[in-house]
Amino acid sequence: MKFFLDTANIDQIKEARDLGVLDGVTTNPSLMAKEGITGKDNIRKHYEEICKIVDGDVSAEVIATEYEEMVEEGEYLAEIADNIVVKIPMIKDGVKAIRHLSDNGIKINCTLVFSAGQAILCAKAGASYVSPFIGRIDDINWNGMQLIHDIAEIYAVQGFETEILAASIRSSLHIVESARNGADVVTCPLDAILGMLKHPLTDIGLEKFLADHKNAQK
Repeated sequence: MKFFLDTANIDQIKEARDLGVLDGVTTNPSLMAKEGITGKDNIRKHYEEICKIVDGDVSAEVIATEYEEMVEEGEYLAEIADNIVVKIPMIKDGVKAIRHLSDNGIKINCTLVFSAGQAILCAKAGASYVSPFIGRIDDINWNGMQLIHDIAEIYAVQGFETEILAASIRSSLHIVESARNGADVVTCPLDAILGMLKHPLTDIGLEKFLADHKNAQK
């Protein structure tokens, strides 16, 4: 399973890269605004910087919600770098835009997906990634992991090549459960990835090893 970092923060992206587990990055307008990146030119420069750091795919989201504008914006974003993947929302005009852009060689991440039916439409339209929002589904007392499982089963039965990108990840457990239920990719905050390092028995074991080594030097 691939690890994408869900951020526009350059320092966090570099830290994940240096950890050796970074496969890509996802961003959105909210994450850009969080870093104080505003204005078309500044946003483009920021994407260019991210794409130089990351070897894998970098998702850049359109703002438009109508077909022609989404296509135009998607083509603009795709020109920024070879590893840009255009994020398109799961709406009627979005599906049309996915079909057009994917037919013209642009990789698409279909975002804001909350049902298996939507995931089927993503795959049929030619999206490279489908992004079910696990945390937001759990927030309304539905089962986000069941959705990942259902999409994985449907895609396997139908032979769809669209990758399942589990999004809205809130914890390290979400990452593990996404892997168990068939996600191809998770996109998550850096803290969720670093949290996977932690286990009390690891800390206890290391402390004992170091103490034994210290005693052996006396």
